Amino acid sequence: MSVSLQNIQDAAERISGHVVHTPCAYSQKLSAMTRAQLWIKFENQQYTSAFKERGALNKLMTLSEDERARGVYAASAGNHAQGIAYHATRLGIPATIVMPHGTPFVKVQKTQSFGAKVVIEGANYDESSAYAQKVCEEAGAVYIHPFNDYDVMAGQGTVALEMLEAVPDLDVLLVPIGGGGLVAGMAVAAKALKPWIKVIGVEASMYPSFAAKRRGLNTPSGGSTIAEGIAVKEVGNLSYEVANPLVDDVLVIDEADFERAIAAYVNIEKTVAEGAGAAGLAAVMRYPEKFEGQKVGLILCGGNIDMRLLASVLQRELVREKRLVTYRILGDDRPGMLTLMADVISRKGGNIVDVAHNRLVLDVPAKGAEFDILVETQDARHAHEISEALRATGYALRMD
Repeated sequence: MSVSLQNIQDAAERISGHVVHTPCAYSQKLSAMTRAQLWIKFENQQYTSAFKERGALNKLMTLSEDERARGVYAASAGNHAQGIAYHATRLGIPATIVMPHGTPFVKVQKTQSFGAKVVIEGANYDESSAYAQKVCEEAGAVYIHPFNDYDVMAGQGTVALEMLEAVPDLDVLLVPIGGGGLVAGMAVAAKALKPWIKVIGVEASMYPSFAAKRRGLNTPSGGSTIAEGIAVKEVGNLSYEVANPLVDDVLVIDEADFERAIAAYVNIEKTVAEGAGAAGLAAVMRYPEKFEGQKVGLILCGGNIDMRLLASVLQRELVREKRLVTYRILGDDRPGMLTLMADVISRKGGNIVDVAHNRLVLDVPAKGAEFDILVETQDARHAHEISEALRATGYALRMD
C-alpha cells in the first residue's frame, strides 16, 4: 500500500463540504520584500485553524461502523487532536486525545471544547504517542496516527490539489515537515499533476529528522521550539518512504527565522500563524536567493498560537528591528539624573516605555546607580541617534 493521486482525489471528494476550501492568495507586499512571487494557502482559516482536519476527517470517514462504535484514540500536540476531536464528535465517534505536558493551553482548551476526552501524559509527542497506543489497544479502539497513515496522508494531499487548481503555474511548494504526513501527501499530488514542480520541505533546527535520515546522519532532536507542531523526533517510516523520492530538498531553519515570519504574517498579511504555519515564509526570508523570481506556494498550515506567546514574538521582533531598545546608563545617584536622560530622549523623539533604577549592582560605585531605560524608536537609525545623544552627556552607555 501507498498513496496515489487517485487516493488523494478520492479523499478530496470524501471531505468536500466538510472542510473549508481555503483561499490561495497572492501576497504583493511579502513578494516585494522577498523578491519572489509568493502565494499563500490560508489553512489557518479551517474551522480548527489548521490543515490537520483534512487527514483526520478522511481517516474517520473510512472507518467501518464497528470501528466507529469502538471509538478512536490519537496523540497530538494540538492540531491533529483538534481535527480528530471536531470531526469525530460531529460524526458521533467517541474520541480520546493524549497530549504531552507543555502543550499550549489554547490547543488543550480547543480540543476539549470540540468534545474529545483529553489526557495529558508524556514529556513530548513520542511519549504521548506510546502511551496513547497502549491505552487504545487496551480499550479495543482505533488509533489514528497524525502522519504515519496512508489515509491521513491522502487527506493532507488535498492541500496541493487546491493550490495547483488555484495557481497551476507554481514553480515551488514549500512544505513544513514534522512527521512527514503533509509533505508526503502534497508531494504525491503535486508531482503527479506537475512532475517538474519543486517540492521543498522545511524543518526546525531542533527537529531535523527528515533531513538527517535522508543524509544518513544521526542528528539528535529535541528542545523547546516555537514550532511545536513540527517538533517530531523521528519522521514516520511510512510517510518518509512516500515523500523521500519526491522531495527535492529540505531546508532547516532556526527559532529566530520562525519568529520573523510569524511577525511578518501579523504585520504585513494581518493574519495569525503558529510557528509551524510560518515555516515556509521563514525559509524564503532565510534563503531569499533560492527563490528569487519564482512562483512559490506557501502553506500557512496553522494559526493555533498562544496569545501570550504571540505577544512575546511581536515584542521580540520590535527589539530585533531596534524599535524597542534598552539603554543602560551608569550615572550619578542624585536628583535630576533621570530628568536629564528623559529630556535627551524626548528631544530626539524617543518614547520611554519603562525605567529600572538599580542601586545594588556591585560593579557600580556606591554613589552611583545603573539605569535601564526602555525606549520605543522609529528604527535602527533613530535608535543610534538617541544613543549618541545620551553618550554626549558624558555618562557610560550600553545599548541592548
